[in-house]
Amino acid sequence: MPAATLTAAMAQAAYEIDEALKMLLPPEEGPEAPLFAAMRYACIGGGKRLRGFLVLEGARQFGVARSAALRVAAAIEMVHAYSLVHDDLPAMDDDDLRRGKPTVHKAFDEATAILAGDALQSHAFTVLAEEDTHSDPGVRAELVRCLSKAAGPRGMCGGQMLDMLAEAANAPLDEVAIGRLQTLKTGKLIEFSAEAGAVLGKAPAALRHALLAYGRDLGAAFQIADDILDATATAEEAGKATGKDAVAGKATLVGLLGLDRARLQAERLVLQSKGHLDGFGERADLLRMLSDFVIERRS
Repeated sequence: MPAATLTAAMAQAAYEIDEALKMLLPPEEGPEAPLFAAMRYACIGGGKRLRGFLVLEGARQFGVARSAALRVAAAIEMVHAYSLVHDDLPAMDDDDLRRGKPTVHKAFDEATAILAGDALQSHAFTVLAEEDTHSDPGVRAELVRCLSKAAGPRGMCGGQMLDMLAEAANAPLDEVAIGRLQTLKTGKLIEFSAEAGAVLGKAPAALRHALLAYGRDLGAAFQIADDILDATATAEEAGKATGKDAVAGKATLVGLLGLDRARLQAERLVLQSKGHLDGFGERADLLRMLSDFVIERRS
């Protein structure tokens, strides 16, 4: 299957996810209008929609309705957007550029950015809990449980805390500690994105676990690739400031292992991720291609 097929599939998915986000985050004309404007600014347009694409492709393995998968994809992209809005704040990474445009606190103000992030997170769970997402309340509850776990203190938020503590301590982390930090901060949400389609499709436990394991290895490779990009890409290529990890003394596998060994580690993880898809046949070819894409991308 040519790489152009993956490019086209990801572009189509990104378009559909943006359309779903526009529907789920309509413009408001009342006094809350600035909040909705900031939420839409943070969430709609730009980004690879990697997490949403994982949801759609995972759901496709089990014949899940596209409309239901798009709602889950949009919810996860809302949570991802919220994390970026808060991560960019002066109290965190203090970034001015995200996805090639000013960060939310620069385009609006800090207070609005904080509220926009909060609102995106809570609205994501509203979307998952609504009957339009799935007729089975047990499935909806499982989606809520898994996303809250991936985003919470044992997931994304916990990883951000570890990142901040490591930076404040100004002491090098070993490979195990860096791996745990990155698994929590980035990997858990990618894991759930890969698993979510199996939850929607009420898949057998073995197939659900296979997608989760795929997402775990893909997420680890993605984070290493992100660190490599920070060290090698220009701000124009990445759509955000680069070189900040080294300046801030942040713990990354690139900093610990060097570029060549980090690339080898990412390549090993990509091979492992593909191995988890053996039970899905040709239907999972786009997911296999996505594994290669995450370490070849330049943005």
